[in-house]
Amino acid sequence: MAVLIVGLVVFLGVHSVGIFAPEVRVQGLRSLGEGGWKASYALVSLIGFAFIIYGFGLARQSPVLLYAPPHWMRHVTFLFMLPVFPLILAAYLPGRIKAAMKHPMLAAVKFWAFGHLLSNGMLADVLLFGGFLAWAVMDRISLKRRPQALRTAPPGRFNDLIAVVLGLALYALFIGWAHVRLFGVSPLG
Repeated sequence: MAVLIVGLVVFLGVHSVGIFAPEVRVQGLRSLGEGGWKASYALVSLIGFAFIIYGFGLARQSPVLLYAPPHWMRHVTFLFMLPVFPLILAAYLPGRIKAAMKHPMLAAVKFWAFGHLLSNGMLADVLLFGGFLAWAVMDRISLKRRPQALRTAPPGRFNDLIAVVLGLALYALFIGWAHVRLFGVSPLG
């Protein structure tokens, strides 16, 4: 469990610099330059992500049950997951979805995390999904006082359609094939 927690602290910590210590980013950009800052940020993120993956796998070997969700809750998770991939794509393909949601990537993280908390009650699940949910809520709140710096594709007439169609196709691929291949758990069975 400790490896998972370290991974979450590192990964979510580096992603929280803008929330809790924006001056660290400014100082890093000044001293390392944009390329150096981005490379350092990416490296720390990858290390944290690797710890999360490894730690979650270790934690699943010694599961600790916190709550046992009813079986039907898996169907609710399917509904919460439905907008996730379209929202992720809409974050990078500006259109009406992005304008309405303002921060579709954070909305996607919240849907993903909350949906998984509904159908998974092990301690490792609660740490993983609860950590990401808490981070996404804090980040969304903090964005009201921070400038936007996300580079995206230019607004396009078909961006919303692309985000929805491609996002739903990715959702179907993930449910039918990728989830079990990547995580060893079939959402269907």
